[in-house]
Amino acid sequence: MVTAQEYLERLARMHPNLYLDGELIGRDHEIVVRASAAIRATFSLVDDPEFEPLLTATSHIIGKKINRFTHIHQCADDLLKKQELTRKICGVVGGCVQRCMGVDMMNGVSCASKQVDLACGTHYHDNFLRFLAYFQENDLVCAGSQTDAKGDRGARPANQWDPDQYLHVVERRPDGVVVRGCKLHNTMAPYADELLVVPTRAMGPDEKDYAISFAVPADTKGIYLITREAFSAPRDKNLDAPITLAGDLESMTVFEDVFVPNERIFLNGETQFAGAFALNFALFHRHSYTGCKPGIGDVIVGTTALLADYQNIAKQAHVKEKLAELISVAELVYAAGIASAVKSIRSESGTQVPDIVYANVGRRHAGHNIYHEFNTLCDIAGGLPATLPLSKQYNSPVVGDFVKKYVTRRAGVSPENCWRAFALANDLLVGEYSSVIFQVAGVHGGGSPIMEDIAIMGSYDLEAKVKLAKTLAGIAD
Repeated sequence: MVTAQEYLERLARMHPNLYLDGELIGRDHEIVVRASAAIRATFSLVDDPEFEPLLTATSHIIGKKINRFTHIHQCADDLLKKQELTRKICGVVGGCVQRCMGVDMMNGVSCASKQVDLACGTHYHDNFLRFLAYFQENDLVCAGSQTDAKGDRGARPANQWDPDQYLHVVERRPDGVVVRGCKLHNTMAPYADELLVVPTRAMGPDEKDYAISFAVPADTKGIYLITREAFSAPRDKNLDAPITLAGDLESMTVFEDVFVPNERIFLNGETQFAGAFALNFALFHRHSYTGCKPGIGDVIVGTTALLADYQNIAKQAHVKEKLAELISVAELVYAAGIASAVKSIRSESGTQVPDIVYANVGRRHAGHNIYHEFNTLCDIAGGLPATLPLSKQYNSPVVGDFVKKYVTRRAGVSPENCWRAFALANDLLVGEYSSVIFQVAGVHGGGSPIMEDIAIMGSYDLEAKVKLAKTLAGIAD
């Protein structure tokens, strides 16, 4: 395993291909380093006694102690530890863990590549296992890359006005393939070592070139990472806080005639399995959400309760009711994740797979409630988070005393603590990081809500419930 500093040094050596505000930057740029705070925590916490049992595992491939974010789940306990770890790190970094996306896709590819080999006599799973050994030995960070631009949403990949709207193979060589296209919503790709690509959907028989999965270094020639930043608002040093480290970089990741060697390919034209690659990642990632969303729920619950206390309304019945509702959402989502792990099954590849229904029910419940949770925080916090004078006004020799006087609420709570509490609510409710990650990703991360409904209805034994109802009604047929 490597340290956080070694991870940063590794990034600094990569070929620059990030474009931020139209300018080419290296991975040693201060914005990239700041964005990597959550990823760095997954390295630095491995020696913390509280996190070490959760953050480390023993590899079934190389037989060594490894970071759990490079691990392929081997049993239900692995899934439970990953879920608990995700929730706890969310509380440390104040937001998305980010490294879960890569390990979720690794687990999905582990399952799907074996399915292809068993059906078609290919060797994609062997390719994956060799890549996995390299990945674990070097404690690498992977960005899962799934969602295509999709262009005309009414047209299939092979019928697009522009064939590049879905990533596809444009040339086949004896030693590999050349691909072109784009992957959107590529969280943390600008500070990942590797990009792991899978199809975004099921493919038809005429869409062989679109049924492609592979891994490439993120600085490979022909890859352009068009980057957008999202951070909590910066503050003067004397008012800095851990939440101000929260943030990330999102990428529109362009593949412009990128060569992929054969040994890095995990699916190549077997269209009947494209959907399995897409759905397997979604399943593992939705299970991660049953740790992530309760972790973010912890932040929202804590902030809501803190502001209720500082405003002297914590004992009011409607506040208690709202807090109980927030707690119920977080814990029901977490419970669904536990059930999904306990009910998990072992796939043909040996990878432990979460229960489909419980993972999707938990993710669905989280997504349907995310805006309501923020609405509850907004209700209790009032309007001040949106109009709060920021740190420079708080520190102003001219108007600072006014700010301190008028942000103070309950007697006995210092002006600074009141300001800090409302500033935290500002970060959560109106900050750019909250708007991008907590709220929009809370709905669409891991697949849009309709896909959760499809997964639930496709896996749930509804006929058994109809049979039960017929029996109770006395219907004989």
